[in-house]
Amino acid sequence: MSQQNEANNAAHTKEAPKKKSKGFMIALIVLVLGGGTFGVTKYIHGQHHEETDDAQIEANISPVIPRIAGYVLEVRVKDNMKVKKGDTLVILDNRSEQIQVEQATAALTAAKSNLSVANATTAFSRANVATYEANVSTANAQIEAAKVTLRRATQDYERYANLIKDHTITQQQFEQAEAAKQTAERQLQVLSDQKNAAARQTNAANSQSNATGQQVNVANATIQQRQADLDNALLNLSYTVIIAPEDGRLSKVNVQIGQFLQTGQALFNIVLDTNPWVVANFKETQLEKMREGQKVIIHVDAWPGHDFEAKVASFSPATGSRFSLLPPDNASGNFVKVVQRLPVKIEFNGSDPLVKNLRPGMNVNVDVHLD
Repeated sequence: MSQQNEANNAAHTKEAPKKKSKGFMIALIVLVLGGGTFGVTKYIHGQHHEETDDAQIEANISPVIPRIAGYVLEVRVKDNMKVKKGDTLVILDNRSEQIQVEQATAALTAAKSNLSVANATTAFSRANVATYEANVSTANAQIEAAKVTLRRATQDYERYANLIKDHTITQQQFEQAEAAKQTAERQLQVLSDQKNAAARQTNAANSQSNATGQQVNVANATIQQRQADLDNALLNLSYTVIIAPEDGRLSKVNVQIGQFLQTGQALFNIVLDTNPWVVANFKETQLEKMREGQKVIIHVDAWPGHDFEAKVASFSPATGSRFSLLPPDNASGNFVKVVQRLPVKIEFNGSDPLVKNLRPGMNVNVDVHLD
């Protein structure tokens, strides 16, 4: 009996290793097949897809900046508040701007009064010119009549001078003819002097008229300048009310009543209600088969089970390192090759309603279909 038991134990000992080695081989084959299938699947997937998790949501963000300095009088918005274009955000104390508007208005009124005076002076000068020109015309007519009278008196004098030699006329008649000739000469001289005086007055009136015309031009230029000052004052007054440039949602509002704001000081931001997009930073070794218009599937960490459909919109003209504050200079020092990344803009399809819930800065995974 003991010999038979020893024989059975030996048989069982030989069968156990065979069973263990057979199970190990099956497990190994399953692992090899599974790993091979996984590797082949990943290889095939890699031939038709490019993926990266170095990607974020982007959107248009507009800063709210005052255009003039002043003290905050009223803040009408709160953190994360949704606003519409033209909504009042902050109101500044506008008393100094009101005074500037009143001063500019008064200056414009004074300039218009100066123009009225200049126009009246110009009209008076032109009336004087017309009067003096009429005097010159009258003097010319009188001179022509005096020339006729002088010519007749001269002819009478010459005829009487011949007759006196023959004693045909009396001495008194000759002297009367001589006196008439002298009177006609003096009358012509007087009229000539009057004409010259009227001409000088006309020239002086013309000069004054030209001067007053220049005053009108100066007055018009002054009015334009004062109007520009008034427009500028009104514009500054309008800047005391800070409004929303576009529809959107506010960031944290870091403004308090009574705070003094400088011109150009960034107060807070408005994330505009425009379609967001994705900027994915692909390695330069991934760009060989990528083209604009290719289909993209995006997975957002906030909605891990949802597929956002999109497309490749454009490629950056340079790598991200070239736009950094201190771009690398590979010509200095030792060189270590580093794979660069190129920003790629990806736009969502507008049919997905969840796109409006995306926020700038969210992390996403991007899968570009190369086919």
